[in-house]
Amino acid sequence: MTKFWVYLIVMAGVTYLVRMVPLVLVKKKITNRFILSFLHYLPYAVLSAMTIPAVFYATNYGASAAIGFVVAVILAYFGKSLVTVAAFSCVAVFLAELVIKFI
Repeated sequence: MTKFWVYLIVMAGVTYLVRMVPLVLVKKKITNRFILSFLHYLPYAVLSAMTIPAVFYATNYGASAAIGFVVAVILAYFGKSLVTVAAFSCVAVFLAELVIKFI
């Protein structure tokens, strides 16, 4: 049980440092357009880097994952809601796995 507390304290420390260090090091307002643009798109890039690999390892077959991903991208491109995108992607993966299983 002591390992748990050590891990928890280390994770809390790292989380605190990641949030605190930029506030301490950067004293004035950032005006550089490149840095502002970089900071604006950073959350989307990190979220994509964490989510997309998980999409392809969450199913039994890579083809069904690719089909679900394509359905999600198409629906998101056309501005559908998050619930709609998730539901149709899950249905597409389910149907693709059924077809693949019987082939």
